[in-house]
Amino acid sequence: MGQAGRNDVNSAALWWAGPLTVAVSVLLVFATRAAAFALLDLPAEFPPLTYGGLAFFTVMLVGLGVLVFVGCVMWSARPIVIYRRIAFAALALSMLPDLWLPGNVPGATWPAAFVLMVAHVAAWLPTMFVLTNPALIEKRA
Repeated sequence: MGQAGRNDVNSAALWWAGPLTVAVSVLLVFATRAAAFALLDLPAEFPPLTYGGLAFFTVMLVGLGVLVFVGCVMWSARPIVIYRRIAFAALALSMLPDLWLPGNVPGATWPAAFVLMVAHVAAWLPTMFVLTNPALIEKRA
């Protein structure tokens, strides 16, 4: 299979691929948090590392990413390539606020900031390997 173009994407597949991407992202972020708390001494009360905070921001931002992908499918001749570039740029930009946290936000430590950055990658991975997987979203001949 080649690179999917706009006319090659099965729009019906997006109805399940989008929610699957969000669900897998949340699970990976929660697994990242659980592993980090098992391995590191992290502040449990630090709001960005609570399950509620992680769930809210993961669902909202990955959900927004799904909508951006739908937009790419609708308006781009090469939606997967374009979306992957947008998603990588968004991932890189999402790291910047985490670098500012230690020393500026109460309870923020460098290990906590690092865990947040790893959680960003955990949320991003399904957008690359589930949402944009040509085997899942391309129309069958």
